[in-house]
Amino acid sequence: MSDAFTLITRAQGSYVRAIDDGPIEDWPEHFTDDAFYKVTTADNHRRGLPAGAIWANNRNMLKDRVSALREANIYEPHVYRHLLGQPAVFEECENSASSETSFLVLRITGDGPTDVFASGRYLDEYVWADGKALLKKRIVVCDSNRTDTLLVLPL
Repeated sequence: MSDAFTLITRAQGSYVRAIDDGPIEDWPEHFTDDAFYKVTTADNHRRGLPAGAIWANNRNMLKDRVSALREANIYEPHVYRHLLGQPAVFEECENSASSETSFLVLRITGDGPTDVFASGRYLDEYVWADGKALLKKRIVVCDSNRTDTLLVLPL
């Protein structure tokens, strides 16, 4: 097992834990200062369309998203549970790597049911910093062309 695989696997676990179990304020800390993050559909990704349901080109934009979540947005309370596949490491360098990881996200609303919310894949570029993998770029490619209007929490 490569060092990249181990670093990415640890980073993935910490990433989804911040979203699923909190605190959500830890989520932006998984990214570099100049990171890029986008949530898009498979069709839009295949066609090379730049817009996304969520789009940010630095960590401060991700922090702003968390602040809006806590202070400004009004939405039905819910939580996610991420299920991840193993990362496929494509390119591995001394200080970076790229990978793809499949995901399934379940959404649990209040006292309601557990629903499949999203499935897809993460297309990632990581850099190594202080023995950890940080996301330089994450494109979340959702399998469905429909995005739920309740896309409040990051994927």
